[in-house]
Amino acid sequence: MSENYYERLVDEDALVAYLEEHLGTADTYDIARHKEGHSNETLFVTWGDRELVIRRPPPGETADTAHDVLREYRVTSAVAETDVPVPTPVLACDDHDVIGSDFYVMEQLEGDVLREDEPERFATPEHRTRIGEELVDNLAKIHDLDYEAIGLDEFGRPEGYTQRQVDRWGKQLAWAFEVTEDEREVPDLHEVGDWLQESVPDEHPHTLVHGDYKLDNVMFAPGTPPELVGVFDWEMATLGDPRADLGWMLSYWRDAKDPEPSIPELTTQFMEREGYSNRTELVERWEDRTGYEFEQERFYRTLAVYKLAGLGEMFFRRYLEGNSDDPMYPLMRERVPALAARAKRIIEGDEPL
Repeated sequence: MSENYYERLVDEDALVAYLEEHLGTADTYDIARHKEGHSNETLFVTWGDRELVIRRPPPGETADTAHDVLREYRVTSAVAETDVPVPTPVLACDDHDVIGSDFYVMEQLEGDVLREDEPERFATPEHRTRIGEELVDNLAKIHDLDYEAIGLDEFGRPEGYTQRQVDRWGKQLAWAFEVTEDEREVPDLHEVGDWLQESVPDEHPHTLVHGDYKLDNVMFAPGTPPELVGVFDWEMATLGDPRADLGWMLSYWRDAKDPEPSIPELTTQFMEREGYSNRTELVERWEDRTGYEFEQERFYRTLAVYKLAGLGEMFFRRYLEGNSDDPMYPLMRERVPALAARAKRIIEGDEPL
């Protein structure tokens, strides 16, 4: 990270003054950038004997749905009053004179995010099974919340959510194709988009949805057995269709029977090992916990992969326009067509649940 970019992320003097005003003085102070995130920026702050986390949009971004951290603070604060585990919210700030954007502060949790591999302490069949169970059980808790009772009754428009998702990602792809189709076309994605439009469920349950629920957006406690202690990255949360959340989670969950991953550089595969639940078992547990059925499962899993392809194609456009030096972005030339092929496999029943 360049010094110039860090300076765009945070004005340390202004932040210290803000924290002193709201939290009191601190003998020790330190700040570091978390480098694993791909959307909002995350900063770790030591403030005396408190370990805090700051979430803010990337510099230069407007506060759209994907970067609205005050919206994330609102939903996290509401959920914190329930048995869904989230970091404790501390402060929210809309004064851009502090660090140049909206931001919020929360307590830092201790534990492990399972991103590249499993912790050694979890490497038994029993613990591996529990990881999947904890992941699904906490998704079910989110979907079981009485969102009106916790003050989120106007947090979104659940009616028509799934149709809007299909429409939105079709538009995102169309935007990317304006540039990328001069390099290479992905006809499979047009076919997938048409199939999704024809297959949108007429009705769906109305619940709080996380919007980006997957294994590397949760944290497990330091000990054993595996215990999920935090659900992160609520920036896409709204009221909508819980089956879309489940389909998204499943798109990242590998089974031993699966073909080679479409994006190997970004695919976690350790859940193919002995003891981990397969996707069917995860679905059955979610159905048991929520009372909902995962109807039209091919639609929801296809929608998830279509969205992943949309993200990849937008990355590829940004690369072609010279707007990113991320080494992953040029790889989308081949990776997005591979995702499109995966979506077609799901549609045709060749990549079963």
